[in-house]
Amino acid sequence: MSRIDAATLLSNRLPPPPGEPEPPARGRRLRAGPFGVLDIGTTKIVCLIGRTESDGSLRVLGLGWQRGGGVRGGGITDLEAAERAIRASVGQAENMADTRLDAVSVNLSCGQPESRLFNVQWPVGGRAVTEHDIRRVIAEGRARAMSEGRETIHALPLGFAADDTSGIGDPRGMFCETLTAQLHVIDATATALRTLAACMQRCDLDIAELVAAPLAAGLATLVDDERHLGATVIDMGGGTTGLAVFSEGHLLHTAQLPVGGVHVTNDIARMLSTTVVHAERLKTLYGSAQSSPDDEREMLPVPLVGEAEHQFARVPRSMVVSIIRPRLEETFEMVRDRLEGSGLSRAAGARVVLTGGACQLAGAREMAARILGRQVRLGRPARLRGLPDAASGEAFATAAGLLAWAAGEGRFLHDLDLHDAPPAGPVQRLFRFLRERF
Repeated sequence: MSRIDAATLLSNRLPPPPGEPEPPARGRRLRAGPFGVLDIGTTKIVCLIGRTESDGSLRVLGLGWQRGGGVRGGGITDLEAAERAIRASVGQAENMADTRLDAVSVNLSCGQPESRLFNVQWPVGGRAVTEHDIRRVIAEGRARAMSEGRETIHALPLGFAADDTSGIGDPRGMFCETLTAQLHVIDATATALRTLAACMQRCDLDIAELVAAPLAAGLATLVDDERHLGATVIDMGGGTTGLAVFSEGHLLHTAQLPVGGVHVTNDIARMLSTTVVHAERLKTLYGSAQSSPDDEREMLPVPLVGEAEHQFARVPRSMVVSIIRPRLEETFEMVRDRLEGSGLSRAAGARVVLTGGACQLAGAREMAARILGRQVRLGRPARLRGLPDAASGEAFATAAGLLAWAAGEGRFLHDLDLHDAPPAGPVQRLFRFLRERF
């Protein structure tokens, strides 16, 4: 049966009988598991171990959750502290899942990630496009994107063109003289990635794959219509704020801002001369980005740094609000400027999804809508089987998205290994050439 006939039959198949699971989409390559992911953040380290069920859904087998250590602004700053936190988180998840991990997929938030778009052409010579051609055009895009001191993490195809015919999702089997690919390349500084790899080696773990943190957050929180019609994900973490623009089912742009929930906490601690621990408590229990009529009358106890135990100052809640508001305004203004600078404001659509632990501050959603001029909703990750309710909120969106990516979700040309680089030696290249052409 020809490829076209098979595709037609699959696309027009009858729905499964009631009670039977819907089979995975054609070409979708799912890992059975178990597999592990690691979300390394400034304020917390989360490890998830999962597997794919027979109906295509994800089940969490193990969860590890530890307070962050040795990480600042997404990057490793203390190898020993980071190792302790990672080992504790991974060990907790392994004990719960009764399995041991050799490698994990890790979120990329270090190394000042940058996002760029490339159009890459590859000569085909009038024959049918093969998998080798697709790999070669992506490898060419990676080579073109290389710059000194930086390393490519993702080279995501956004679409192909066969000669003058554009908008092709899968060009295999099409005849053309020139194959053109539009690639979204995300890279980061090589030294920061080496430090991350060294930290993982100290934990006796290999990095199976690096995944851009905003991409993972988008996979966990966006619905299909948002990904296709256009939406912006703002992942407000502890040390950084990630930005991702999705449209037509693809990730078009990512950015990372060096501000997060920790900066709000430090502002409170600094302005009120209190401990960081109590500043975090004030932010969590009483913090808000918008004022209310009772703020002046509600007095909050604040222990002062260096003072005797049980000696408190009392400040109105309005003072806490006045400290939080400017920092959040600055964050959303930076997001707005990045969106405008990317040239993708129209593609981003009118929808914004806020996620991450720092988005849970009261009034953050309304402030984002006012500054960004878009519809805003809070994004909780899709419910995962076996995941406790305490770990299913906005703060765990990146970890949930990492698990989905590790299982095979969100990938382009699922049945094709785009990381299969051609051999380096001349003899191996000759044998590969003969295999592909004859």
